[in-house]
Amino acid sequence: MMDSLRDAAKSWVAKLLIGLLAVSFGVWGIADVFRGYNQGSLASVGGVDVTPAAYNIAFNRYLQNMQRQTGQTMTPDEARKFGIDRAVLDNLIQTAAIDDQARGLKLAVSDALIAKDTASNPAFQDSSGKFDPAEFRRRLDQNGLNEAMFLESEREGRLREAVTGSVDGGFTVPKTLVEALYRHENEQRDVRYFTVTTADSEVAIPTEAEIKKEYDTNPPSFTAPEYRSIAIMKVEPADITAKVSITEDELKQGYEKYQADYATPERRTILQLSFPTLDDANKAKGQLAAGADFIAIAKERGFTEADVTFADKSRADFIDQAIADAAFKLTEGALSEPVKGGLSTALIKVVKIVPGHQSTLDEVRDKLTERLKLERASEEIDSLYCAVEDARGASIKFEDIAEKSGIPFQLVTGIDANGKDKDGKDIPLPHKAEVLKAAFASDVGVDNDAVSLEHGYVWYDVREVVPSAVKPFEQVKDQAKAQAIAAKVRERAASKAEALVASARSGASLEDLARDAKSEIKTAQGLKRNESGDSFDPQAVAAIFAVPENGFASAIDADGRTAKVMQSQAVLMAPFDAASPDAKAIAGKMQSAAATDLLTAYLGDLQQAAGVKVNDTLWRQLSGTATQ
Repeated sequence: MMDSLRDAAKSWVAKLLIGLLAVSFGVWGIADVFRGYNQGSLASVGGVDVTPAAYNIAFNRYLQNMQRQTGQTMTPDEARKFGIDRAVLDNLIQTAAIDDQARGLKLAVSDALIAKDTASNPAFQDSSGKFDPAEFRRRLDQNGLNEAMFLESEREGRLREAVTGSVDGGFTVPKTLVEALYRHENEQRDVRYFTVTTADSEVAIPTEAEIKKEYDTNPPSFTAPEYRSIAIMKVEPADITAKVSITEDELKQGYEKYQADYATPERRTILQLSFPTLDDANKAKGQLAAGADFIAIAKERGFTEADVTFADKSRADFIDQAIADAAFKLTEGALSEPVKGGLSTALIKVVKIVPGHQSTLDEVRDKLTERLKLERASEEIDSLYCAVEDARGASIKFEDIAEKSGIPFQLVTGIDANGKDKDGKDIPLPHKAEVLKAAFASDVGVDNDAVSLEHGYVWYDVREVVPSAVKPFEQVKDQAKAQAIAAKVRERAASKAEALVASARSGASLEDLARDAKSEIKTAQGLKRNESGDSFDPQAVAAIFAVPENGFASAIDADGRTAKVMQSQAVLMAPFDAASPDAKAIAGKMQSAAATDLLTAYLGDLQQAAGVKVNDTLWRQLSGTATQ
C-alpha cells in the first residue's frame, strides 16, 4: 500500500515499523488504559484520536498484506487469536503519540516539497525518468487513494520522520565494547578429548512404575498427530493425453511450426585476438601468414591461451555480430582478415567445426507427437475444469465426477500434515506439499477452491478429521520402556564422564584416564564459541569454553550414550582489527539494536507523557469480544 509508494522516498515507516508484531509499547500494560469514554473515538493519545475507521482500515490492510505474502487467507477471528488486533491498535497508538508530539512542536511540511519529492520518485516516472501523471494516478487507484489522501499521508509520514528520525542520530558504539565482543566471538581453543560409551546393560531395567512415569510425564512423545481423510481428484495435461490422437497432417504441421526446436546449431572453436588499431592487426596478420604461431603472438601481447580461445560456440553465443559473421564464414583452419567489430579490431582463426544438424520428422516423431498431445490436452483443461465445477455445484461426489470425467481420483484415509500414515510411511499424493497445506487449512464440509497448478488443477475434499490425542499406555508401552532406558543411560553416561573429569582435576592424566576407559585421545583445533560440527556439537563447545585454559569438562553427545571428557588447550585470541568485516558487522548489529531500544523507549515515553486512553466498550465491539 502506501509503504510501496514511499520506497524511494525513505519513509519514516522503515524506522518506526520494525515489525507490526515485534514490539508492543506498554499500551496493554498501562493500568488505567481501558475506560469507557467518548463513544466516537476508539483511543486517544494526548490531543490525537484513533478512530474506529482508522483501526478497521489498518486491520484489514494487515490481513490483505498477509494474504499477498503467504498466499493464504487469514480470517479476522484467526488474526485475533494471534493477537494481531491488539498489535494493530498498539501500532496506531504509537503513531498517534508521534502525531501528538509533532503538533506540540508545531512542525509543518510544505506542499511544494512533497510535490517535488513525488515528481522525483521512480515509482511515478516513465522509462525516460520523467514524472508520469497517468502512472501516478494509476498507482493511487491501485491503493484506493486519491491525490488529497496521498498528499496528507506523505505529510504525516514526513512529520513523523522528523519526530523519530533523530532519536538514534549520532549514536556510536564504543570501540572497547566492539573489541570485547569481537574477541569473545573470535576466541579459539584447541581441545584434547576422549569418549566413553554407556551400554543399555549398564543400567537397571525400568520397573512398571518407572515406565508409567515416563509415559505420564512426557505426553508429547506419545501423542498421535491429527489425521485426515481426503478425497482428491486432479487434471493435468498428462492425465488426458491418452485420449488425444494426432493425425499425420497435424504432425507435419507441428513439425513445420517447431522445426527450429529440433535443430542443433553448428558450433565452432575459434581463436580471437583483438588489436587497438587496424595497422596492428595487419602487422600480426603478416606474421601469421609467414608462419608465426597464433598463441605465441597472443602471449607477446599479454594474453593467455585461455584469453583468446572460444571453445564450442554457436553463432548466437557471440555478442558482436561482425565477429560472428566472420567466424562462421571461414573454413576449418582458416585465418580471417582483420575484422572491424563493435569494440575492437580482431583476427580470427577457426580451430574446429562441429556441423549442425536438422532432425527430420521421422527422427522426432515420438517426441513431437507427445508434445502436440500435451498441447491439445492443455487446451481441453479449461473446459474440463468448468465441467467439474458444475458437477461440484450440483453436489455430485468426487468419485462420480472423476469416473464420468475420466480423471484420476484418490481417497486417502489417515494422513498427517507431513504426508505420513499411522505407521509413519509416506503416502504418495499429487502435488503433495500444496494439497496437504490446503487440506489441513480446511475442514469437513467446506467447499474448497481447487489448487491451481501451472497447467491444471487439484480438487480436494476433507472427509474426516481425527484430532491429535495421546495414545493409550498399553499401545506405546514398549516405546515408553525404551525412552525410560534411554533416560537412565544418559544419566549414567553423564555420571561416568563427570567422575572422570573429577579425577582429572584431582591430578590424574588424560592419558591414564583414556587408557583405563579403553578409549583413544583425539585432538580438535580452532574451535569457536559460535561454531559447531559433527564432532563437537553446541553443547560440547559451550562446555569447553566454560573452563579456563588446561581446564577439564564433559559433555553428552546427541546419541545420549556417548560422552566426551575434554581438556582445553591453547586459548588463541585473534588480534582486533576495527576495519575488519567481523568488527564492522558487530558494530552494525549493536548500533541497530541500540537504535531500536532508543526508539522503543522514546515512543513509550511519548505515550506516557501524552496519556493513553482506550474506549473499552468500543474496543470489545471492534475486536469481537463484546459477548465473550
